[in-house]
Amino acid sequence: MIAVDTNILVYAHREELPLHSKALSRLTELAESPLPWGLPIFCIAEFLRVVTHPKLFDPPSSIEDGLEAIAGLVKSPSLVLLNSGVMYWNILYEVVRQSRAHGNLLYDAQIVAVCRENGVNDILSEDRDFSRFPGVNLHTL
Repeated sequence: MIAVDTNILVYAHREELPLHSKALSRLTELAESPLPWGLPIFCIAEFLRVVTHPKLFDPPSSIEDGLEAIAGLVKSPSLVLLNSGVMYWNILYEVVRQSRAHGNLLYDAQIVAVCRENGVNDILSEDRDFSRFPGVNLHTL
């Protein structure tokens, strides 16, 4: 299973971004495939935060458009929402210590931790910082 990071969602949603076509194509491929793919639960709110932020996009996406984009993905029968569970804290603790994550890397660390808790080592992202985490297989567009 491969997990999809926030930036892939953003690229797929915002037509003016250079990686839009590639991201939309890959996300559509995953959503229409019978093979399971994952979406870390933290990426949903992060996606909504980014695409509706007026300092990042002019004009920003409306919250309704952002919610509809996620609602469309959630309809994919092969999607697995990756949630944190009882082992999340222990895994996050180890991920942070192993990678020496701090500052903005802590957001990535939480994605890695929730993925690990759900048995996922493959992450689709354009964020090369994921390569700093041992055991993560970073896939790019």
